[in-house]
Amino acid sequence: MTAQLSAGDYALTANYQGDGNYQSSVSAAQSLKIDSQGYWLAGADGEVFPLGTALPLGSTEGILNAPIVGIAATPNGGGYWEVAKDGGIFSFGNAHFYGSMGGSHLNQPIVGIASTPDGGGYWEVARDAGVFTFGDAQFYGSMGNEHLNQPIVGIATDPATGGYWMVAGDGGIFSFNAPFLGSAGGIHLNAPVVGMAATPGGGGYWKVGADGGLFTQGNAPFLGSMGGQRLNSPVVAIQATASGAGYRMVASDGGLFTFGDAEFDGSTGGQPLGAPVAGIAG
Repeated sequence: MTAQLSAGDYALTANYQGDGNYQSSVSAAQSLKIDSQGYWLAGADGEVFPLGTALPLGSTEGILNAPIVGIAATPNGGGYWEVAKDGGIFSFGNAHFYGSMGGSHLNQPIVGIASTPDGGGYWEVARDAGVFTFGDAQFYGSMGNEHLNQPIVGIATDPATGGYWMVAGDGGIFSFNAPFLGSAGGIHLNAPVVGMAATPGGGGYWKVGADGGLFTQGNAPFLGSMGGQRLNSPVVAIQATASGAGYRMVASDGGLFTFGDAEFDGSTGGQPLGAPVAGIAG
């Protein structure tokens, strides 16, 4: 029964309907807490793999004009958005559709998506650092039309300010209505950075490389990495736990690596996939 419930707090009662010998009765409520330890993996073909407590809410498999490049969950974990390379947005569960760049001219392809802190909107970010806002997402600036040493590969929301950070392949960070807490730009990297995640309070962020190497800034704790380890496939994304005391890395084959309080609830590593995994959300 609990497998059908999304994360949250519940009050459970036992209800006896009664019969010819006994009257009906209802028990006192008992509390049940389901932690949000599930997560979704999104394939480039739009297929979504729910793992742990994450519910199967739908996917875009077979109906895409362009590959999926990212996935973002709603703040309460009841839904998610998938974003395609052409800016198309696909919403599932309690994630509302607020618009997209699908069908519009883009100077560079979209590479990532981030939800606003209340889930009432989202940002799309392009490879050239162009930012597109929908719903209650505010535009605080971008690096579009500016020279970049390396293309943008991801975006993360600052929960404290409602602003955002963008990260480039060289680890450079660009902050907008969010504090600059440091970057890996200008230092030698063994592999390019492929994504980032923010701490729940917005006081720090992690950046992950394709080799599983991890870089921390602000109050983001270093809890381990896959740097220097042999990987079957490159890492493509990182997701932080709700506590900020853990994180998960996912590789393009769906292999999953957990650190801190991040639980391992399964992966698609070793399974045949229709397309590489492109992102993770929880």
